[in-house]
Amino acid sequence: MAGSPGSGGAGWVSLSPARLAQAEVVVGDWMLEFACYCLCRHFREGRTAEFRRCRDVAQAVINSLSKIATHQKKTVYLCQLLTRIAKGKRLDCHFENDQRISPLESALSIWTLLEREESKPNKLHEDIHRLIQIQVVAVHMEKGYFKEAAEVLERLFTDLESNKPLRMKLAAIIKSKDPYVPFLQNFSYNLLISKIKSYVELFMKDNETNFLIQAATKQVEAKELGATMLQNETVDVSETKEESNLETNRSCMEEQSITNQSSGDARKPIVRPHSGQKHRKKSALQSLNSLQNVEKHGDAWACGRKRQRWTHAEDLQLKSGVREFGVGNWAKILVHGDFNNRTSVMLKDRWRTLRRIDQV
Repeated sequence: MAGSPGSGGAGWVSLSPARLAQAEVVVGDWMLEFACYCLCRHFREGRTAEFRRCRDVAQAVINSLSKIATHQKKTVYLCQLLTRIAKGKRLDCHFENDQRISPLESALSIWTLLEREESKPNKLHEDIHRLIQIQVVAVHMEKGYFKEAAEVLERLFTDLESNKPLRMKLAAIIKSKDPYVPFLQNFSYNLLISKIKSYVELFMKDNETNFLIQAATKQVEAKELGATMLQNETVDVSETKEESNLETNRSCMEEQSITNQSSGDARKPIVRPHSGQKHRKKSALQSLNSLQNVEKHGDAWACGRKRQRWTHAEDLQLKSGVREFGVGNWAKILVHGDFNNRTSVMLKDRWRTLRRIDQV
C-alpha cells in the first residue's frame, strides 16, 4: 500500500515534522467535533451506556489538546456541560477541587462560559441559566441538606442585586425546608433536561457537516451498495441457470412430443379423419417440419434468432407478463406470452433494455 510504513511511497512518512504537526491539529479538530456530536446525540436520545462511552472519548480528546483554541471553546464547554448535567443529582460526584461544589453548580460555571461564546444569547439561554440555579438548590433540599442549600445560595448570588427576586424566593423555600413546593415542581430537573436537549439539537444542526461523519457515511453507503450489487449478481446467475435448465427441459419435451406424434402417425392405419384430427395432424406435421429445418440449418438458424429485432407487440406482451407474474419469472412469462422464437434469457435481457430506455 502506497504511503504505508516502510513502503518508501509518498505517504505520511514523507511529511515534514511541521506539516505533520499541522495535520495532527486538523485531525484533532475533526475528532473533537465528532466526539461532541456523538455525545450530544446520545444525551438527546437518553442512551446512558453510549453516552458514558462517548464521554470518555471526548474527555481523552480534550486532554490531548495542548491548548484550547478559540474556535474549540464552545465544543469543549458543551462536552463538559453535558457530563456535569448527566451527574446532576449525584452530590457525591465532584468535578472541582472544592468538594462543596456539586455537579450542577459546576455545570452553572461551564454554562456561563458557554453563554459568552454565543453570538446572540436568547430566551433559551436565560431559561437554562435560571433552571440550573434553581436545581442546584433543589437537589440539596431533596437530599435533606438544607444548610448546604443555604450555602449554595450564597455562592450563586454573590451580587445581592443580581436577580434579587429569584434569590429571595429560593431563600424562603430553603427556610421552609419543603423540597416539594409548587415553585420547585414548576422548574423541575426534568424541565432542565428538556431545555438542554433543545439546545443540543440546535448545536447538532449546526455541526452536521463534520468531516468524519460525512466520510464515514460515504463509506457505509459504499459498502451497502457493494453488498447489494453482489447479491443481485448472485440472484441473476441463479436465475440464468434455472431459466437455461427450463429451456433445455422444454426443448427436450417438445422434441419428444414431436417424435412420439410422428411415430404414432406412421403406425396408424389410413382412415378418414374428422376436423379435430385434421387440425392435430397438421400441427404435428408443422412441428416435424420445424424440427427438420433446425437439424438442417443448425447454427445459421440460431444466429438468425439472436439478430431478430423485438417488435412493439412483443414489448407490450413482455411488460404485461412482468405486471402479471413479476420480475424474474421469465419462464412463466415466456409460456403465457406469444414470443417469436425467444428464450427466457432473452426476455430478461430485453426487460433490462426497456428499463434503461424508460429511465432516459
